[in-house]
Amino acid sequence: MKVVGITGGIGSGKSFVCTILEKMGYSVYYSDDRAKFLMDSNPTIRKELNLMIDDKVYGEDGLNRELVSNKIFNDPQLRQKINNLIHPIVREDFDQWKRSFKDEKFIFNEAAILFETGAYLNYDAVILVHAPLELKLKRIKKRDGSSEEEVLKKMKSQWSDEHKMKLTPYHILNDGKNPLNDTIAILLKEIN
Repeated sequence: MKVVGITGGIGSGKSFVCTILEKMGYSVYYSDDRAKFLMDSNPTIRKELNLMIDDKVYGEDGLNRELVSNKIFNDPQLRQKINNLIHPIVREDFDQWKRSFKDEKFIFNEAAILFETGAYLNYDAVILVHAPLELKLKRIKKRDGSSEEEVLKKMKSQWSDEHKMKLTPYHILNDGKNPLNDTIAILLKEIN
């Protein structure tokens, strides 16, 4: 079984590529979704976030995601501390998940910051999904209702596509012009 990371900056279309992979019959673990789930359900994470941010970080409806988001995008040190808390727990969750897919040819892990955390070193291959800046801005503004300034601030907290391209030979340009199914099939042949 080959374990393949799918990564890319905000608005690149990682999740769209993963949807195609699922339609092709492959299993995908969505790290960001699982992290959100674990931030609500894992007692260690809950306790530590209360200590790191404040005791108002959890309310009756669970985690106050807006509060956490504002704090981490304005405080790189806090962002790093929270990443150091959450990522090992998500990694352990992924390791448990992948055990049930031992007979698969490929399994995939979609995660926004595989390179930034060094987690990419744990994969057989990593595919970088990227898109032109203007298209990423348009996608995120439409999806999240965010201002351009907010989106650019989030983008600046992640490594550039150019930097990430140096770390993997496998790239998917998701510009809406190229047939992604064909590109994915070619990359999987190369990885295999």
